[in-house]
Amino acid sequence: MSGIYRGQTVAVVYGGLSNEREVSLKTGAAIIEALETLGYTLAPIDAGRDLPAQLRASGAAVVFNALHGTFGEDGRIQGMLDWMGLPYTGEGIRSSLLAFDKALAKKAYREAGVPVADDVVWPAADAVLKSADNLPFDLPVAVKPVAEGSSVGVTLVHEEAAFAQAMKAAATGPVMVEVLVTGPEISVVCLGDEALGCVEIEPLRDFYDYEAKYGSAGTRYHVPPRLTPGQMASVETVGLAAHRALGCTSVTRSDVILGEDGPIVLETNTLPGMTASSLVPKVAAARGIEFPELIERILDLADFGPRSQGGTHGA
Repeated sequence: MSGIYRGQTVAVVYGGLSNEREVSLKTGAAIIEALETLGYTLAPIDAGRDLPAQLRASGAAVVFNALHGTFGEDGRIQGMLDWMGLPYTGEGIRSSLLAFDKALAKKAYREAGVPVADDVVWPAADAVLKSADNLPFDLPVAVKPVAEGSSVGVTLVHEEAAFAQAMKAAATGPVMVEVLVTGPEISVVCLGDEALGCVEIEPLRDFYDYEAKYGSAGTRYHVPPRLTPGQMASVETVGLAAHRALGCTSVTRSDVILGEDGPIVLETNTLPGMTASSLVPKVAAARGIEFPELIERILDLADFGPRSQGGTHGA
């Protein structure tokens, strides 16, 4: 069944207060255009501190969450919307929190048998005092904030001299230092409970960082990836396993590196971008799903309440 929320007001919540506001504005604009094309009644909301009042004034029956980063995909807005009894797109509070916190996500992956790279996590105050000599493994490593999206604050460290600056850049909170696994980088898109497909990312710089994703640094995308059928199957299997390990039920994008010993999962994004350069629309298009249809499918999955108890559409 499609178009569950046709004839009702859909609040598209975007913008917000995080470091990813600019990307969120682009995602929101694309979603608004798609839903307008399909004839939906919309209430666009640039989220402020008074978001509950904004939502009540809109008369919305459902929320399309396009808020990237802190507040939007870390469980905070999900908890607020659960409290308000409003169905919303994306994942529930538990899955959102788990995915946004890389340390918690990797714990869930490991418990589910999803392959990941070795890592160490330090509190911010300790991280800035550490050197590469404190690591339980050798360089090269990836240094990343535990709770940021869009590769904000992520540095690949190949030489000891660059370690201290990388730790400082990532220390907005706890810092994860992860063994750097090299190989083709693949994003696996899941929708509902299936792997929709995947895309190979070929960044034209050191790695697929914020500038490569959203700026002018340049990135090549290969749909389908330049992999053998067996490699493709193994990558999509671990991507779907990551989606399920976090209890996800809507649309996710799991980033996977195909290393020498097989695929390892880096992270799962529970609120992937929907900009012109975003990966989920590319994968959907390869499956014959046009952008407006993709957005409507995501809207149809809007739900509320603890996902482990099975929320219901509308209320």
